This record gives sequence, structure tokens and C-alpha cells, in this order.
Amino acid sequence: MRSQGHVHFIRISSRTQMVAAGAAGALATVWLGSMGAVAIERMSASSQEAELLSREARVARAEDRVENYRDGIDEVASDLARRQKFIEQMVEAHIGDLPRDTKAGETVSNSDAEAKRTIEKVSAAVPEASELARLEARQIAFVENLTRYADRRAESASAAIRKLGLNPKTMVANAPASRASARGGPLMKLATRADGSVDPRFQRLGVSLARMDALENGLASIPQVKPASVAYVSSSYGYRSDPFTGGAAFHAGLDFPGPMGSPIYAAAKGKVTFVGRRHGYGNCIEVRHGNGLMTRYAHLSRFKSKVGDKVEAGSTIALMGSTGRSTGSHLHFEVRLHGKPVNPRPFLEASAHVQKQ
Repeated sequence: MRSQGHVHFIRISSRTQMVAAGAAGALATVWLGSMGAVAIERMSASSQEAELLSREARVARAEDRVENYRDGIDEVASDLARRQKFIEQMVEAHIGDLPRDTKAGETVSNSDAEAKRTIEKVSAAVPEASELARLEARQIAFVENLTRYADRRAESASAAIRKLGLNPKTMVANAPASRASARGGPLMKLATRADGSVDPRFQRLGVSLARMDALENGLASIPQVKPASVAYVSSSYGYRSDPFTGGAAFHAGLDFPGPMGSPIYAAAKGKVTFVGRRHGYGNCIEVRHGNGLMTRYAHLSRFKSKVGDKVEAGSTIALMGSTGRSTGSHLHFEVRLHGKPVNPRPFLEASAHVQKQ
């Protein structure tokens, strides 16, 4: 410190410095603690206020509904009717008009006549419930029309699958939800009545929607993309003379000849389950597409995918070669259903330039 033009130094011992620092730290801690306590108190009060407001809002809404049911069942019925109309409008906007006519062979019930009689009887016996009876009739009609819609989409998918040489019933039977093994999960029962039962018309809708899903998913998994950009098939599925022995032999796929290193494409979306060598096939890739369908690509010169890869239809998965039992650069392409080879040609007929030599 400076005094009368002279600078004087004051020595403070280490102990004194430590005591001073400790006191300053303690004061800071006390101050921060006080501020923290205030902040926590404010946050707690804010949280409690928000919870109180939320609880009051829930009670108010519940009380409003109770009053509505107690004093105005007609108003409640109108609200439910508006909701039903909203559902129908959304379905119409995003799906289209639901079929109302019954075609030959369909097993969907038609409850229109019975619903009309029900409305008349309910209106006579319990006039205040007449709107609810009308709403029930609309609901049943909607369910039956939606069932018809699902059945007709399922039939369209079935027809497409049959054109590809496959049996739609087999695809439905082998859909994941139809298998007896490897299934489980918590029980979550569906019911439409207070006793836990399901109205048969609602149950029929569930079955129709499940069948539609199984068939459409099966159709989407069927290979329909040509696996190689070549002009012709050099060897077809079925009987042929073996290129090595000249004797009669069965050929389980199609051969696509082409230049060494030509790209090989996935014939449908799926998951790569094998990459490696197989006896007679040489370098080989297998892709599973679901519903028991698998495609095999053989005699490859190079792999462009690995096990576990999810591929889209048309993805490059390998390069053409002449590995294994092969007389020249080409792709041997197989389609297998539940492990058994089937003719790939119907699957690829939609692709251009596939023609028998």
C-alpha cells in the first residue's frame, strides 16, 4: 500500500489467506443455496399450479359430459352422429366410396332391413333413444361396407397372385399371423359388448382385413423386377440337356447371359440372408422376401451386398460372373417358395425384353 510517497508491503500468512478464501466460499455457497431454494420453490409452485389447472380442466370436461348425458341425450346422440359422419368422410376421402352392393359369392351380411325394423321398435318403446338406434344402424352399415371393400381388395390381390402361378390360399396360410408356431404376446382382448363378446359382423370385418393384408403383402413380396439387363434367356426353367454331360437334367431357374461384371439386381424388396459359395452355384446371394419367397442369384463374380442388408427392388446386389458349374458369364436366377423351386418366368413377364431363346 502507498503512504506519503512510500510503498509499504503487508504480508498475509498462508493460513490467513486460506481462512479468508474459506469465508468467501462459504458466503458464495450460502448465496447460491438461497437463490437455488427460491428457484426450486418457484418451479414447484408453477408445477403444482399447472397440475391443478390440468386436473380442473379434466374434471370440467368430465362434468360437462355427465351433464350432457343427464340433461340432453339427444345432444349426445347428435355428437356421436357427427363423429360417425367424420369417420365416414375421412374414409371416403382417403380410401374412396365403400361398396354398398352385394356381389354374387360374397358372404357379407346386409342388415339394412333389420336395422330399419329396430329403429321403428326402439323409437316406439324408447323415443329418447331413437337417434341412438339410427346411429347404430349407420355404424353397422359402415362396418358391412368396409368388409365388402376389404374382400374385394383381397380378391383383386388373389387374381394377381394366380396370374403369377401361385396359390393365394397358400400365401394366406403361410402369412405370419396364420402360423401356429413362434407367436405370443400379452392378451389384449377385443370386444364390442359389455359381456366381452364380439358382434359377428365386427368379427367378420377383422377376418376380411387380415386376409386383405396377407394377400396384398404377399403380392408385394413377389419378384417382378428383371434381375439382369440382358436381351434374352439362354436356358429356361424345367427340362434341358445338361451343358456338361449332355444328358437330361432339370434346371431350377433362368439363365441370363451377359458380359462379365454386369450388374445384378434384386427382383423384389427383401433381406439378404446368404452371401457366399454353394456347391454348383459358385458365388451366390439369397434374398428373402417374406411369405416363404426367396430369390437366388448364382455364378457371381463379385458381391455388392452382405448378409442382413435390406434391399429394394432393382437394387444392385452383385456383379455377373462365371463361378461354380458354369460354361460362361451369366446369371442363374431362381425363385423358391418355402424351399421349393418355382418357375421364375411368370414373375418376370411384366418386365420388358424377357423372352425365350
